[in-house]
Amino acid sequence: MKQAIRLTDPDEKSSRREIDAVDARAAAAGDAEAFERLYRAHVSHVYGLTCRLAGHDRAEELTQDVFVRAWQKLHTFRGDAAFGSWLYRLAVNLTYGRLRTLGTEQKRHVESEIPLSRAHARRDGTEIRLDFDVAITRLPNGARQVFVLHDVEGYKHREIAEMVGITAGTSKSQLHRARMILREHLSA
Repeated sequence: MKQAIRLTDPDEKSSRREIDAVDARAAAAGDAEAFERLYRAHVSHVYGLTCRLAGHDRAEELTQDVFVRAWQKLHTFRGDAAFGSWLYRLAVNLTYGRLRTLGTEQKRHVESEIPLSRAHARRDGTEIRLDFDVAITRLPNGARQVFVLHDVEGYKHREIAEMVGITAGTSKSQLHRARMILREHLSA
């Protein structure tokens, strides 16, 4: 008898990786149901990533584009890393490519934090979470990108440097800048 994987299973991460690997191989061979399982397992994370990188107004379309591209490029997934890692890297690359195409390539430094000063901090319950999300979207573009990739998505500075086209030192500087701006905003 098969046992269902519980969300509290301590081996959930490795189980998810194994399930994804099987589904990725099947989807690469043309199994649409396997790809749908991959989609359902990862769509919310990809949406959150694209939302933080490109804003709410572009996130839905970018998320769809990521999965279309994943379907087209699935044959390139070798299984060296987790499928989720491969997919999120694809999402980051596609999002940055789209931002460049739209003429909104992000600057490394913005001279003013005025947009962030318009987001007023709230102190009660779920509103703090919402305010934090708003504060992230209003960070200067370079600082927001590095903050999301490093602190939210878990990429290392050298990986961020390669993805964004900056040095690892600039990535560290932007992360520090983002944290200081957020700290100042949320303590106000």
